[in-house]
Amino acid sequence: MKRSLSLFSLALIALLGVGSLLISSPKVQAADPSLKADGPVPVEPDMHEFMEYVFQPTFKRLKPAMAEAPADNAGWKVLKEGSLKLAEGGNLLLARVPKEDSADWIKHSIGVRDFGGKFYRASQAKDFATAKKNYESMVQSCNACHHQFAHGEHILTP
Repeated sequence: MKRSLSLFSLALIALLGVGSLLISSPKVQAADPSLKADGPVPVEPDMHEFMEYVFQPTFKRLKPAMAEAPADNAGWKVLKEGSLKLAEGGNLLLARVPKEDSADWIKHSIGVRDFGGKFYRASQAKDFATAKKNYESMVQSCNACHHQFAHGEHILTP
């Protein structure tokens, strides 16, 4: 009887010890607390840096390509690549909504995304007239945002 009581006591102590370790263990967290599983988190918080390295290189490659209809598949690929990147960039802007004038920011970002998406689809169809129209509308959305949020700086010409 003493032996079974000792084994029971030992098992109870071990169980309580393991239980207290489990209760007091820290919760598992992501290695980088800025990373969230529930939505996009900007990697670069400075908007000027973001624009300079995400939008500007694509726009600079695309602008001369929009001077005239592409002559071959390689030319259309430049339009498709650039338009898709800029359209998806509109989605990235939606992850960076400022506290002030947020409704306007969202409107401009959606304009970039939607006109960029139409530009992309027209480029897929090799319809230069429609691609050009939507490219220019996308640039107008960019400029409306630059007028409002960058005090008129960084105005683009299609």
